[in-house]
Amino acid sequence: MTQGTARRSGRGLPGPEELRNNGVVKNVGEARETPSGAPQDEFATGERSTRNRVARSILDHGPSTVAELAGRLGLTQAAVRRHLDALVADDVVQPREQRIYGARTRGRPAKVFALTDCGRDAFDQSYDKLAADALRWIAEREGGEQAVAAFARARIAAQGGAYRKAIESVAPERRAEALARALSADGYAATARNAPVGEQLCQHHCPVAHVAEQFPQLCEAETEFFAELLGTHVQRLATIAHGDGVCTTFIPKTPQAPHPASQISQDDRQSTNASASTAGRNPA
Repeated sequence: MTQGTARRSGRGLPGPEELRNNGVVKNVGEARETPSGAPQDEFATGERSTRNRVARSILDHGPSTVAELAGRLGLTQAAVRRHLDALVADDVVQPREQRIYGARTRGRPAKVFALTDCGRDAFDQSYDKLAADALRWIAEREGGEQAVAAFARARIAAQGGAYRKAIESVAPERRAEALARALSADGYAATARNAPVGEQLCQHHCPVAHVAEQFPQLCEAETEFFAELLGTHVQRLATIAHGDGVCTTFIPKTPQAPHPASQISQDDRQSTNASASTAGRNPA
């Protein structure tokens, strides 16, 4: 139901190698500066590691000047500036004027570099642990698994307005594609593709995958919601939370309803009702 999110240990802030979303820390200009004889991939890895150390130092110590970063990390100020330029370009840090408390000295205050919201989100902030703890509390105090399932359904219903609007604005044969676009806008990196007897909705990232590992009700509620939204039984084939690479939902092709409506047989009505009653169930 992840954009390459690293698994969290739940032990607080990660080390430099655990900076996730490393895609935002790009290799800016590294190829030109590869030392003679050093393999380019090794040099690039070293550059990323040092860049992560710079960002981590700002996280641990707050907005910092170039001189402060150089002193803490044992780097030259020129090297720190180079890494900061790349981090600024990638919206990981931003420069600002240093706040002066007390009497102000002559000259302009030194420029400091602070993490942006994007840069701060690149570090583990234990949000998954907080969510899992909250769901565990609900299960223990409010009615076990059924209470968690009720929360999961309420959660997906609350955020489903945009999905419903996207579905209602297109023809039935374009609904899976429209749902994929709406999911992508919420960070699920979703795509829809044709299958032999239907379509497959693939979610390549899941923002709640680590919590869903412990509480599959989140996946089940999402599957039920997709079935209700698309007006047909759907089947969840794989989930990131269960160790699969992609969350995959199969959406069968729905036959066109006959006209007029009075021509629908009683058997057809019973079959439709039976299908709707099982919509969204996650296969064992």
